[in-house]
Amino acid sequence: MGYKPSPRPIFDRPSHIPYAGVTRHLWGEENAGLVDDWIYASTESIHQIVFGMQPGGCFKHTEAFRTIFGADEVLYVLSGTLGLANPETGEFCVAKEGEALFFRKDTWHHGFNLGNEQVRVLEFFAPPPAKGTSGPYARTKPYIEIEQSRYGQSEFIGRWPMDADAQRKARTIHPMRDADLLLSLDRQTQGAYTGLYCATDQLTVGKTTLLSGKRTGMERHKGDECLYVVSGILNIHVPDAEGQVWFELNPRDGFYIPAGFDHQYFNMTGDKVEFVFGVAPEY
Repeated sequence: MGYKPSPRPIFDRPSHIPYAGVTRHLWGEENAGLVDDWIYASTESIHQIVFGMQPGGCFKHTEAFRTIFGADEVLYVLSGTLGLANPETGEFCVAKEGEALFFRKDTWHHGFNLGNEQVRVLEFFAPPPAKGTSGPYARTKPYIEIEQSRYGQSEFIGRWPMDADAQRKARTIHPMRDADLLLSLDRQTQGAYTGLYCATDQLTVGKTTLLSGKRTGMERHKGDECLYVVSGILNIHVPDAEGQVWFELNPRDGFYIPAGFDHQYFNMTGDKVEFVFGVAPEY
């Protein structure tokens, strides 16, 4: 299967993206692994997808499908166990459900399903493919022969853990667990708290937990926002949207909010709500 770009769903107003209507796509090649994509949004500012791999599945790279991009990325594991390797440096990381991995542009990466169930991963990517940061960018980078891929850092054998700090400072892939997040409490309502996985000059990604019966304060961002509901029923109020201004989202649903729109999140139930969001380029 030759390379062809992924579909790019775009929106020009605040939009509910129900799971049943998400754009499906198959990415990759048989000899390097096929990945099942659910593409929620791919605008001029941000790219949000979910990808899946079957038990025993993986993705690597080929000449046509090179896994090195000109973007910051966060991979948040929705289910299963994801292994991610940088075949150039030998770094190998594992993330389980509710954990994430962050890396910046020019990072080669291979993915592996390390469990007995489908692994599903929420991905935020900015600058997005619309800016030429995916396939066209990858083809400008020096190619790594697949036989040269490394899945371990044997150079540290004989000096571990003494050189652990040096290894951590040189990382290109950063595991992000709950203890690693930059936390904040909603200043206006104290009804929600957010942990940031990354906050760079290109992409901000975080997870918000909305307590039962609570709401957030009104928000507005300089960049476009995409989100994904992990658990619970999330209501969103967009007071300056045309037409519908009150939305109800279920788990697996997404939502898109263009830059400059006021918006507020509500939990109208007795259970907590969790959603993961990405904002690009400016938070």
